[in-house]
Amino acid sequence: MNNQWFSKIAVWLVIALVLFTVFKQFDTRGAAGANYLGYSEFLQEVRSNRIKAATIQEGQGGTEIIATTTDDRRVRTTATYLDRGLVGDLIAYNVKFDVKPREEGSLLMTLLVSWGPMLLLIGVWIYFMRQMQGGGKGGAFSFGKSKARMLDENNNTVTFADVAGCDEAKEEVKEVVDFLKDPQKFQKLGGRIPRGLLLVGPPGTGKTLLAKGIAGEAKVPFFSISGSDFVEMFVGVGAARVRDMFENAKKNAPCIIFIDEIDAVGRHRGAGLGGGNDEREQTLNQMLVEMDGFETNLGVIVVAATNRPDILDAALLRPGRFDRQVYVTLPDIRGREQILNVHMRKVPLGQDVNPSVIARGTPGMSGADLANLCNDAALMAARRNARVVEMQDFEKAKDKIFMGPERKSMVMPEEERRNTAYHESGHALIGKMLPKCDPVHKVTIIPRGRALGVTMSLPAQDRYSYDREYMLNQISMLFGGRIAEEVFMNQMTTGASNDFERATQIARDMVMRYGMTDALGPMVYAENEGEVFLGRSVTKTTNMSEQTMQKVDGEVRRIIDEQYNLARRLIEENKDKMHAMAKALLEWETIDSEQLDDIMAGKEPRPPKDWTPRKPPSSGGGSGGAPVATDPAPTAA
Repeated sequence: MNNQWFSKIAVWLVIALVLFTVFKQFDTRGAAGANYLGYSEFLQEVRSNRIKAATIQEGQGGTEIIATTTDDRRVRTTATYLDRGLVGDLIAYNVKFDVKPREEGSLLMTLLVSWGPMLLLIGVWIYFMRQMQGGGKGGAFSFGKSKARMLDENNNTVTFADVAGCDEAKEEVKEVVDFLKDPQKFQKLGGRIPRGLLLVGPPGTGKTLLAKGIAGEAKVPFFSISGSDFVEMFVGVGAARVRDMFENAKKNAPCIIFIDEIDAVGRHRGAGLGGGNDEREQTLNQMLVEMDGFETNLGVIVVAATNRPDILDAALLRPGRFDRQVYVTLPDIRGREQILNVHMRKVPLGQDVNPSVIARGTPGMSGADLANLCNDAALMAARRNARVVEMQDFEKAKDKIFMGPERKSMVMPEEERRNTAYHESGHALIGKMLPKCDPVHKVTIIPRGRALGVTMSLPAQDRYSYDREYMLNQISMLFGGRIAEEVFMNQMTTGASNDFERATQIARDMVMRYGMTDALGPMVYAENEGEVFLGRSVTKTTNMSEQTMQKVDGEVRRIIDEQYNLARRLIEENKDKMHAMAKALLEWETIDSEQLDDIMAGKEPRPPKDWTPRKPPSSGGGSGGAPVATDPAPTAA
């Protein structure tokens, strides 16, 4: 039985014993079924010769008498010590009586009664102290003990083979593992063991997984702890835990300590409102001393992970503490394919599943996103009672992640559907006509999330930077929806509000951040948003004169007007293609790149692969339809 269960059972046993004792003390010792008589009535019964036998028992509260009447009834009464003539009366009226001595309580019961409440209080106090501190090996007073968990080969099965999509990071880390295995190889050339290794990268890129891979590869002790495990409700506990953790690690050197989310304790000192003496800063100070102070812990490598390296203290990042920073970036197309292969091992796949195609269609996804994609595809296949996961399941899962879940049951008026069809056709046509736009992958008028329809574009290859032409084309594509509404439906709706926001932001960034205009030149006019500690709104500073701001607004206006006119011209010149696209959308609700290619080539579009005819609504058209979102934002990504 483990310690936790034992403490719980012990507390409940103490409570039960004390309650039993208390009830026992208050228990009346009279015989069951005996009626109580007043003392005067009892004496009257004796004198009337209605009592044939009696038992006199001395107790703590007086003398208790249990008597039997002539008609075999049992009665009970309490006498006083002052009545000396009672025995004489009993003898005179021929009552057989017996005298029992006073019962003494047992020593155990006396101790329980006197010490029970005290023991109960002590037991409850210890129990709550253990609960508050999470128990631990040191009992109730183990505040300053390290909470680091030690991993060995049996507990951890993850190796570098399970870590995919970050080859460079793996190479950097592998060197540390090799050093631990054979230090002499590096020490011969004057190299010393690195003190610290900082894994930096966006969320979901596999930093913690990489650390587990280090633990699986290196045959050395591996201590793992989260940054928040240092911080406790008592001041000084975090620093004590850091000391204890490094002491334990020193005993097991060479070894690895892995601190996950180190930004919980490693933030810039002096940034908070604690005056430099708060609990987190004390913990950080102790960590700095342990990693590189007077008593350096040789042979202890600290591996830390964070996705916010910008807020870490400069003293923590310097060489000598963290000698090496490893950037775990978002995977490229090859990395995504490797990650998909790792996750697809656990899934029964159909013949048509191609990881390279899925990898090409998932730009910007992290390892965690791809794991979620595989899981969603497996759930889609289970939903339709399939034995294997096919390519269509991956496509549906991808659409769900990129565009949001479908709202097929939403009732829309027919005019609203037509408006959405022309809106999305406008986006798609501009996306197909302009050379630098990402290829249009899919267009749908099925409501998804807050949007009434979505035009999804996927880049042909991973993009790491954007040129001027691409950004201008993107603005034109965003305006295509509103222009199509104006030209074909003679109306303006709120559906284009998100498009305008994004188009204006792109144009403003071109002018203010990227220096892409001749009038204002290569100069940054953007506001300072780097300070994160006091809130962004407090620290915004504008280093521009009013004249410059007018120029900026004029340039933004010029860019937007030019792209708007371009998009309008293209849509008016290709009205027949717009009509064909809107007709196809109204019929099939979703069209992909094949149908779009047919329409752009002037052919009759082929039906989609997985199209099922729509059941007409019973209410006949869209009258009385459910109210639609006020901000249906078609995403033309």
